[in-house]
Amino acid sequence: MRTAVCPGSFDPVTKGHLDIIKRASRLFDRVIVVVLQNTSKKNTFTIEERVHFIEESTKDIDNVSVEAFDGLLMDYCRMRNAVAVVKGLRAVTDFEYEFQMSLINKQLNPDIETVFINTAQEYMFLSSSVVREVASFGGDVSQFVPDPISEEITKKLVKGGEKK
Repeated sequence: MRTAVCPGSFDPVTKGHLDIIKRASRLFDRVIVVVLQNTSKKNTFTIEERVHFIEESTKDIDNVSVEAFDGLLMDYCRMRNAVAVVKGLRAVTDFEYEFQMSLINKQLNPDIETVFINTAQEYMFLSSSVVREVASFGGDVSQFVPDPISEEITKKLVKGGEKK
């Protein structure tokens, strides 16, 4: 069984993330979406909330599972016998960072390949930070996040607890 890991902070998961996860699920026998603790980011949602959001958004994809991990991605890949890491790319700036990370990961574990999937055109502008910003001002984020979690995200992010 060929297992791929799709890592990220997913704070929160977006339709762009979900697009990459779905496409990876067609390429690999098993895809594990791993929610990582990113020490350089202050997360808005708890790791439990982020795992829940992804589970709700991927429950109809049989070969996708979701886990949380606090450590090196390559250690996690080794533990799960993964053959690849799948990363989505929106723009050249994403590529520069992800390419550097893939080279570091290759040094840490030469057996793991990094597979880059270009984001679908309709999601190229989309990021978790955009979702957080729009929601914090009471904007409708339902077009940016998977349907099952749109309301939960909005409730937590709207400033003052009420939609403007």
